[in-house]
Amino acid sequence: MINHGPVILAANHQSFLDPPLAGSVSDRGIFFLARRTLLDGPILGWLLPKLNVIPVDSESGKDRTALKALIRILKAGEGTLVFPEGQRTPDGNLQPALPGVGLIIAKTLAPVVPMRIFGAFDAWPIGRKWPRFRPVTIVVGEPIYFTAADIEPAGKDLYRQLSQRVMNAIAALSLD
Repeated sequence: MINHGPVILAANHQSFLDPPLAGSVSDRGIFFLARRTLLDGPILGWLLPKLNVIPVDSESGKDRTALKALIRILKAGEGTLVFPEGQRTPDGNLQPALPGVGLIIAKTLAPVVPMRIFGAFDAWPIGRKWPRFRPVTIVVGEPIYFTAADIEPAGKDLYRQLSQRVMNAIAALSLD
């Protein structure tokens, strides 16, 4: 794990358990994105901002404000947790990466630590009101470092390629 300087922890997204579990793997403070509507309630609305949560407008699907906030945080030398798939998996399988993490990489050259979460979907899948007690394991991969040559030419195709590179590293992680 990278203990100083900017770092992107990138994990697959299976359930509501993922952010706290993936964040607990890090020895340092990590910033998270969370759907803005989660902050509407009195308890989570008070708690989540104290846990380094950055609200994201998931309704529009293109919240540039949240991405810009992550870029600023990384340029300040902090760590973030992102889910390249964007949303929780509906079926427990890995989903295609969205270009957002690629954009963040291109703008910051922050190293990425791929992480794969196993079992969280069984513990708390979409549509289930409360979690079940099931084993959850997080496998942490080796950091991926990027150079200026990796981010040329900039654009949506590059962002998708960078995101897919990260998603491929997540997919390669196994319980073995």
